[in-house]
Amino acid sequence: MTQRSELRTLALRTLIPGFTGTSAPPWALDLLAEGLGGYCLFAYNIAEARQLTELNASLRQASPDAIIAIDEEGGDVTRLHTATGSPYPGNAALGAVDDPELTAAIHQSIGSELVQAGLNLNFAPAVDVNVEDDNPVIGTRSFGRDPQVVARHAVAAVTGLQRAGIAACAKHFPGHGATAVDSHLAVPTVDVPLNVLRERELVPFAAVIAAGVQVIMSGHIRVPELTGEDPSTLSAAAMTGLLRDDLGFDGVIVTDAMEMQGASGALGLPEAVVQALIAGCDLVCTGGETQKAGPMVGAINAIADAICDAVTDGRLPLSRLEAAVARGDALRAWQAERSDSTANRSLGLTAARRAMQLEGELPDLSSALIVQIDSPANIAVGDSAWGVTPLLAKRLPEAEIRHTLAEPQSAAELTAIAAGRPIVVVARDTHRRESARKLVTDLAAAAPVVLVEMGWPAVWRPEGVTGYLATYGAASANAHAAVEVLLAER
Repeated sequence: MTQRSELRTLALRTLIPGFTGTSAPPWALDLLAEGLGGYCLFAYNIAEARQLTELNASLRQASPDAIIAIDEEGGDVTRLHTATGSPYPGNAALGAVDDPELTAAIHQSIGSELVQAGLNLNFAPAVDVNVEDDNPVIGTRSFGRDPQVVARHAVAAVTGLQRAGIAACAKHFPGHGATAVDSHLAVPTVDVPLNVLRERELVPFAAVIAAGVQVIMSGHIRVPELTGEDPSTLSAAAMTGLLRDDLGFDGVIVTDAMEMQGASGALGLPEAVVQALIAGCDLVCTGGETQKAGPMVGAINAIADAICDAVTDGRLPLSRLEAAVARGDALRAWQAERSDSTANRSLGLTAARRAMQLEGELPDLSSALIVQIDSPANIAVGDSAWGVTPLLAKRLPEAEIRHTLAEPQSAAELTAIAAGRPIVVVARDTHRRESARKLVTDLAAAAPVVLVEMGWPAVWRPEGVTGYLATYGAASANAHAAVEVLLAER
């Protein structure tokens, strides 16, 4: 019989938690030395490039083959460039340009930055088909609405990342694009027949599997015909039956953050992790929020104990746990055919420029009123710099800046401040908030208005605006390209 200590070692090997701070706390290093699978880093772990490299070196000293992962999608989801915004546009912009070679080059540049910093797994790209305009968590993280467009850019992104020498991770299986619920907060449901799933959501996943993607991340999404009442992460029908058996994926299945309400809200973290392993997942992420409450060592020990207990009582076959560890170990041993690639951030602005789409006309904006509708980002995006407002303020000394949350009284106040001058409204996902839609429409009824839409460009358009500029994202690259258009500099 396998000893408890041996089970604990196997259990720890499947876990990729996080920690707070820009240096690894002693408990984090101790767990690595004991066999912990690795860590996922977040924005609060990163101060600057040299510090990140030194942090990763300290983790490797404790465990030379540790998986060190990060969410660096480019665009709105960045950990390396939180303070300034990403120099690379995200997937929506790349899908709009529709140049797979450019997509591959952008992701190879991102991968080069990550490899240089000492990381070996990137939780990107998102390959969700964003068919729901009101999707609160995917949006500009998607390459588009068309499964074929998403598939070819998903393959390009995976190819670029892995060419740089970092493992790519396609997410969020079986597809988070048709939801209007954020799985950080609840369990989204995609209530479609399996044939629709195969013709839409699964097309990009099949493509990246054929292209040799190393890792696929589960999504905490309920598909009633496939998963019943369970989210996909906890469903053997989804993780083993569909992803392994039907689609033929033999790489690593990693969970999305298990702290999310869509996964563990009703079960608690230890039990949810056990069920994910039973379902067929190989590596388990606990996410970026749990550790903010304090050191994760207690939670990690509780999860490891729950895994050991599940093996002992027969719910989790030892062979399943060993298979999960073996796949993780194969990932650790994986080495791409590394080229001597280096980051080329200038590609980001080139791509962002090509993605700009202007409808209507632009008035003289030299003395415009610039109104930014501030909106909180979702947990996946985090608190990252965004918008064109600071850039316009530097270039237009006669312009006036206002920030608003789009309260009901805002339109009259802002119209009075504009006093007949053009108004530039800067916003993200305007279509998803009634107050924002109304504000733009009311302003357009009283003054020339240009809406700079830095979120997902939905079908909705505001009535009466003079111009509508879709940037397909709110990263630094998108902002700089947008300013060039607004000021007619190209």
